[in-house]
This record gives sequence, C-alpha cells and structure tokens, in this order.
Amino acid sequence: MGLIGLIITTSMASAGQVVVRKSSEPFDAFAVRDEVQKLHQWREALRFQQQLQILQSLPLGCIAMPTPYQYFSCQGLFYRPYQYQNQDVFIQIDPPNPATN
Repeated sequence: MGLIGLIITTSMASAGQVVVRKSSEPFDAFAVRDEVQKLHQWREALRFQQQLQILQSLPLGCIAMPTPYQYFSCQGLFYRPYQYQNQDVFIQIDPPNPATN
C-alpha cells in the first residue's frame, strides 16, 4: 500500500511546473504560447543539426560503392556525396540496402 502511494505521489510530482498568477495581473497567453513554440522550434533545429554529420573530406580508407547509388563506406559509417556551394561535401547516411536497385 505504501509503495502504491509513493508511485502515485511521484507521478503527480513530475507533472511539470505550475505557475499561479493573480487575476489582476496582466497575462498574454498567446505570447506565452508563441514563446514556447519558438523554444520548441529552436530545440528541434539543434537536435536535427546534431544528427546531421557533414564532412568536407572523407577519412582515409573509404571505399567507393556504386549501387544502389554512389556512396562511400568508411569503417562502418556511410557517406553520400553532395554539392554545396560548388564544393563536395559528404553527409552521413544510414547503411544502404544493396537489394533495392
């Protein structure tokens, strides 16, 4: 019984921050919503940037693979060449499936 009470108390305590305001204080809920949305978009952009690995040159020992499209195999990591501002860059990709031609 004590364990159930602890679980319920813990789950209720992790619900997040609660802010109480007086009704006489000015409050713009739309501005708060917009600020939360901007913060979420910023975090998503940072997360996406961290996931995307771009190299200007490949490490030594990479093997060029022609199928199912041109990519490079580099010690268990895979990179695909792209042109960006008249330069070759290499973006890390998931392992290609050679069965799909």
